[in-house]
Amino acid sequence: MSGLAVALAVLAGLAGSVQVAVMGRFGSQIGVLEALTFATAVQLVLSMTLLLAARQGAGSFGEAFGAPKWMWAGGAMGLLVVLTITFAQPRIGATATIGILIAGQLVMGAVIDRFGLFGVEQISLGWPRALGIVLLAAGAALSLSK
Repeated sequence: MSGLAVALAVLAGLAGSVQVAVMGRFGSQIGVLEALTFATAVQLVLSMTLLLAARQGAGSFGEAFGAPKWMWAGGAMGLLVVLTITFAQPRIGATATIGILIAGQLVMGAVIDRFGLFGVEQISLGWPRALGIVLLAAGAALSLSK
């Protein structure tokens, strides 16, 4: 199962880079907020179709309303990511947008792991992980130069 998780993570990384380029162009053509809204509508239709096909119905979708409200932050964070890439890509380029996004994700991921935030397993932050984050942050900063 971890092989599938790794494969999906690689696929998502590739898709995320394509998303940056596509959303930047889309936002430039029809407007950032319009592109964000349209992309979110497409995601809703596709995810509902996947849910209905995989679960032969709504599954436990209704239980989301009874979950702690902080868990809904995932949707807001997704909206912020898509809004940001749609706005940033035409202004700073795909490489810089992706580099900064990934650097930020790694920093926050390290904080979440280190302190076990949101109920995840606590994982210490050793020097190899810290060095990797610093190097990626430096790469993201360098990617801003053209």
